[in-house]
Amino acid sequence: MNYKRIFIEKKEDYNTEGKNLLKEFRDYLGIESLRKVRVVNLYDLINVSEEDKERIVEEILYEEVLDNLYENKLPIKENEKLFRVEYHKGQYNQREDAANQLIRILTNKEDILVQNSKVILLENISDEDLEKIKAYYINPIEMKEVPIDSFEFIVEEEARGDVEVIDGFIDFNEEELKGFKSQYGIAMDLDDLKFCQEYFKNDEKRNPTITELKLIDTYWSDHCRHTTFMTEITDIAIEEGKYKEVFQKAIEEYIKSREYVYENRQRPISLMDLATINMKEIRKKGLLDDKEETDEVNACSVEIDVDIDGRNEKWLLMFKNETHNHPTEMEPFGGASTCLGGAIRDPLSGRAYVYQAMRITGASDPRQSYEDTLPGKLPQRKITKLAKDGYSSYGYEIGAATGYAREIYDEGYVAKRMELGALVAAAPREAVYRGKAEAGDLVILVGGRTGRDGLGGAVGSSKEHTEESLHTSAAEVQKGNPAIERKIVRLFRKPEVSKMIKKCNDFGAGGVSVAIGELADGLFIELDKVPLKYPGLDGTEIALSESQERMAVVIDSKDLDKFLSHCRDEDVEATVVAKVTEERNLKMVWKGKTIVNIKRDFLDTNGIRKKSKVNVTMPMDGSYLDEIPSHIKDKDIKEAFIENLKDINIASQKGLIEGFDHSVGGSTVLMPLGGKYKLTPAEGMAAKIPVLEGETNTCSLMTYGFEPKLSKWSPFHGGYYAVIESIGKIVAMGGSYKNIRLTFQEYFERLGQDESKWGKPFAALLGAFLVQKNLDIPSIGGKDSMSGTFEDIDVPPTLVSFAVTTEKVQNIISSEFKKPNSTVALIKLDIDEKGMVDFEQLKSNYALVKELVDEGKIISATTVKYGGLARAIGEMALGNKIGFKFNEISKEELFRPLPGSLVVEFNGQVPSKLKEKALSSVIELGTTIDKEEILIGGEVIELDTLIEAYEKPLDEVFPVCKSKDNFENIDYTKGSRITRKIKIAKPKVLIPIFTGSHGEYTMEESFRGAGANVETLVFKTLSLKDMEDSYKVLAEKIKECQILGLANGALLGDEPETGGKLLKLLFNNPYVKEALDNHINNDDGLILGIGAGFTALIKLGYISPSAYITGNDSGEFISTMVNVRVSSNLSPWFSQMKVGDVYSVPLASKEGKIILDKPMDNGQIATQFVGENPTGSAFGIEAMTSLDGRVLGTISSIDRVGKDLYKNINILGQHKIFQSGIKYFD
Repeated sequence: MNYKRIFIEKKEDYNTEGKNLLKEFRDYLGIESLRKVRVVNLYDLINVSEEDKERIVEEILYEEVLDNLYENKLPIKENEKLFRVEYHKGQYNQREDAANQLIRILTNKEDILVQNSKVILLENISDEDLEKIKAYYINPIEMKEVPIDSFEFIVEEEARGDVEVIDGFIDFNEEELKGFKSQYGIAMDLDDLKFCQEYFKNDEKRNPTITELKLIDTYWSDHCRHTTFMTEITDIAIEEGKYKEVFQKAIEEYIKSREYVYENRQRPISLMDLATINMKEIRKKGLLDDKEETDEVNACSVEIDVDIDGRNEKWLLMFKNETHNHPTEMEPFGGASTCLGGAIRDPLSGRAYVYQAMRITGASDPRQSYEDTLPGKLPQRKITKLAKDGYSSYGYEIGAATGYAREIYDEGYVAKRMELGALVAAAPREAVYRGKAEAGDLVILVGGRTGRDGLGGAVGSSKEHTEESLHTSAAEVQKGNPAIERKIVRLFRKPEVSKMIKKCNDFGAGGVSVAIGELADGLFIELDKVPLKYPGLDGTEIALSESQERMAVVIDSKDLDKFLSHCRDEDVEATVVAKVTEERNLKMVWKGKTIVNIKRDFLDTNGIRKKSKVNVTMPMDGSYLDEIPSHIKDKDIKEAFIENLKDINIASQKGLIEGFDHSVGGSTVLMPLGGKYKLTPAEGMAAKIPVLEGETNTCSLMTYGFEPKLSKWSPFHGGYYAVIESIGKIVAMGGSYKNIRLTFQEYFERLGQDESKWGKPFAALLGAFLVQKNLDIPSIGGKDSMSGTFEDIDVPPTLVSFAVTTEKVQNIISSEFKKPNSTVALIKLDIDEKGMVDFEQLKSNYALVKELVDEGKIISATTVKYGGLARAIGEMALGNKIGFKFNEISKEELFRPLPGSLVVEFNGQVPSKLKEKALSSVIELGTTIDKEEILIGGEVIELDTLIEAYEKPLDEVFPVCKSKDNFENIDYTKGSRITRKIKIAKPKVLIPIFTGSHGEYTMEESFRGAGANVETLVFKTLSLKDMEDSYKVLAEKIKECQILGLANGALLGDEPETGGKLLKLLFNNPYVKEALDNHINNDDGLILGIGAGFTALIKLGYISPSAYITGNDSGEFISTMVNVRVSSNLSPWFSQMKVGDVYSVPLASKEGKIILDKPMDNGQIATQFVGENPTGSAFGIEAMTSLDGRVLGTISSIDRVGKDLYKNINILGQHKIFQSGIKYFD
């Protein structure tokens, strides 16, 4: 076959990936002899002419400033050893996909293809060390080693033959059923398999197809149908001991609630019933009127009032939590990325716009040595780092802000990682239509195509992890393509589209069979119409394979043309694949033959109801609630205070947190780390409701509660205090506890038939039940995962409570101390000898705090977590380096856990109303001081000493970016700023939207706020004709506008290897280039590029031929707030600002390093970073302009600023870049 081989290697100055691998292999694997690591990307160009090859290399693969280029053969030194890896066939390769799309754009040809693999070259190592590195680097789930000189290109052929009918199945005896179960990898138990046998024998009177049995297996899996949670509990025993009376009374309360809700109806007791009974009871009491009642239950949904420009508007607030524990354990990057992608799809299917996400993860200590890795496991360090990268990339690329992130460390999570995402979404109530699927309605697949890389996800995630899993589960784990899901997000945000959708389901685990199968009782599905990634899939694979970025939508047949038209407008693939039928059967045809025909009534049984017994055991001796951590018990108070902050579950996670985009979407109210020094963790996440027009002061709050040490001691108390903690954090942020709604995540070991194991989730849910019962605060959603076992290791009993509510943004407070001379007090929640709280005291305390926050008398607050008051005060002090002087306090009081209690900073002295009430629960702890130190028990602890201790434990795993500013300020004031010849009252801005754009909404809002008319245009790429038409339309629209805005994003995922390549190709199209040159040179127009837009402007040559851009020095994505200084008055974009002005803006970038050999003295360096240089830019450059100043590019996201955002950050000044751009036309 005709192919040409190209090798691309980063020059040594930009070999960040190789340098990071060198450090990892030397420091973590202990290979000290290793001198250098080279990373080379190999591209095989297939069906390509010499002329096209030259163009592809020059325009797409090779960048002269950054790369070394080799053809056909890779130069290898004598002392180098190497290996080459490629993804398994069918696994999504974003780099390869982007290169193929760019080649199609460049050549206008469909038949040229590229295959990508990677070569790692290692200098000065032994053969033994080479094998050690390969064992660490190569995850057999996702990739394989291939010979350096090999070439293989397999052309997939259409699947041939018929789907297998299981001959003799209805007559199999028990041993034959067992053999069939083993041979075909069926996950359901033997009872369910016998139930299927009876159905096909007695009802259908035929043998089933393998598709039917695999479909049922998926439908009835624990993942899809909560089999464990629905198991009937036939007996509840409680072990004798100190807490038996507490547990017994809680069970009695549960029985009372059941009697009230069900009256005389018989309902089995189950974990699901215990998890949902509060919601049913509170709804029956008339206290849950805000919950949206709908049979579309992919996410919790409540009705809220949103204040927009002073008027109330009805909205739906949706929230959801989701785990991807099994996939992330297997393939961390893909598992974590699709955890977020899958969670987003749930409220998205409810037609809501996801605007903020929370990430809570569980791992064993990532600092453990490589040699301690268990057989059949990836190292914890590798799992957690790759998972961080996967979640981060998906969030950034789809445009969903990570408002809060926390990793929990416990040795039990070595059994299976916890990868947990929760998120909030919103939509105007009137934009969401809830209909009923009726005969004749059509089902449309919207979004991504189907491949083999999603087979077995539902049953796989329900299985226990074994030593062989790494080598046998490849098909179950997918990598996501967030750019496609972003297109669906835009499509569904259009009211004219969402109002056409009767019902919608996302393509999670189970693929077509579940996503479409759940939409209506009767369905006729034509599998041949399902769009495929490649040929060769048979009917079973098409029916069952998960597809990450796809929705199944039910519409009225009369709306088909309109709906498809809107899909084309948003560049989204959409295909009719099914029809709703009167007959209550799920029917699928493939190649003209029926391969599935199952009665709905049988499917809905969910198999044989399982039964189990529960034994609730007593907590371990001693009490978590009374003890201080053993590792500080014998230390003096100063040493203990410092050691406390070194605890891995207390220590700073700044290096991890700054790897997620917190500000995308421009609605973040609290950054995850607060204060001038960005060190004080927020209690939860807060974001303004994402209105498209007008200003809102309504924001959502989300927090979590869970402490593994408490839950391991007593699952009952773990669940109990998880709920209290999540509620207390809402109060500490300025919210009211009274209208909170909850959702739970349960994650437990494989239960089997062990009654004591069943007792753990039962006890945890019972504890959570008791809090909900006493506060009338219900959990209205949740997700369970019951497979946390690896051989004889189990995950800790895990019930995570998420609390959600809304609040006025002006009432939101944060945790860092705000000023010296403030009195700080403990609002204590008393705990009795059985570990129970007084709920009346809790309600009184939380109501009091809310009242004082609203009055401005409490200005910061935090809950007391593991680590006690010492942790609370330490973390509050660090953010702004405001010291603290303790009143007299004992060591036990300082470090003992106080769940549910709050520490508050008063705005000055203790409010008089508190003194008048003389509440015993209010205890003065001390006073903030203007020295950077903690004064306690006669000891002085410098805050810098605490910061060093606080940041050190995880710095080796998640290093904190500490790039300082080592450059001089540039002042350019001698230029003559250009002026506009012809004035325009309201200039027109064009914002084109490309595959991967995510900053268009905030850029549009910023320009509109500055007084511009704004038009957006989606560039279409589904076919060559679409692209040709889009070039012409884009060129015409550029001619009509005064300002071209290139929004931020991850265009084609910033691949291959670097960003900017898509726009470089598109804007070099003859139509577009002519229009753009005319816009700049003749029409006196302006251009603004933010982030990815700036990258494109540099690579197009519109900034300076001497400047270039590349990845950050760290090689990592970084998200933080930066201070920026205006350095030049050359550009009209800065006409409303002065040289020397400083302002704060969010930075979220992986490619933000400007390359420039020497400083420019012509005014093109527009702004510089102040105080730190997080990207490593030459001369601290943050923004540059063209020589005439008309074209501006910025690294930071200047469009993400607004009223009441980033309230816990010391914001300096306010830029006026958009106002200046509009002023130019005045």
